[in-house]
Amino acid sequence: MADWAPIAKEYDPLKAGSIDGTDEEPHDRAIWRAMLARYVPNKGVTGDPHLTLFVARLNLQTTEEKLKEVFSRYGDIRKIRLVRDLVTGFSKGYAFVEYKEERALLKAHRDANRLVIDQHEIFVDFELERTLKGWIPRRLGGGFGGKKESGQLRFGGRDRPFRKPINLPNVKNDFYGEGSSEKRNWSREGTRDWRTRDRDHERSRDKRWPERERSWAWGDSERDRDSKEERSRGRERKDRDRKDRDRDRSRDRDTKKQRDDDKHR
Repeated sequence: MADWAPIAKEYDPLKAGSIDGTDEEPHDRAIWRAMLARYVPNKGVTGDPHLTLFVARLNLQTTEEKLKEVFSRYGDIRKIRLVRDLVTGFSKGYAFVEYKEERALLKAHRDANRLVIDQHEIFVDFELERTLKGWIPRRLGGGFGGKKESGQLRFGGRDRPFRKPINLPNVKNDFYGEGSSEKRNWSREGTRDWRTRDRDHERSRDKRWPERERSWAWGDSERDRDSKEERSRGRERKDRDRKDRDRDRSRDRDTKKQRDDDKHR
């Protein structure tokens, strides 16, 4: 328990199903399903997972062009992939944005979360499928976040971090970036066996945590001007729509009252 942190550094379905990561027995069938699942990341996905953001809760009408317009504010984009249904071609409401530089990635992760795009407040996090060890997607009972109504909340992610256990003594952890920030130093050249790749992956992840954790810690405290303007426009649009509906109801009541008066004359 001395290494407790609000954000999971390795995915464990049993811990993800617990609000403080201390459960010893699964409390719903989905957790059982996730514990028994053997998930292999999609090998057809290309790009650098360490420079890729996961963008969710999008308006189904939001396009790649709109995403490029918004996320290019933070730096040069290499690729945007809006996930669509294979049969209908309609958006599934989430996308992946790959940047050319880590600086742009961290800035977008910090500032773009909860940004309003096309009247929807979006959720932004690092890609986890290829970077978080043991990852199990939501469709197999894993994932992070979730809605209270579903009864299947998952903790340890940016949306719903772990809560500190009540009996846990105060310990110093590196979630707020107290350690040094080093950049990954492994080379992409040459071939390596799977053991070497796993070691490099763990080493790379440990070195990158301070920077990413600092981004998590700052994410909810800073908003750029464009984010505020988007939210303000959304509120003004909702106020106008509500006033229009009230005016229409009032007109309908007056018309009905006039008809009733005419009938009684």
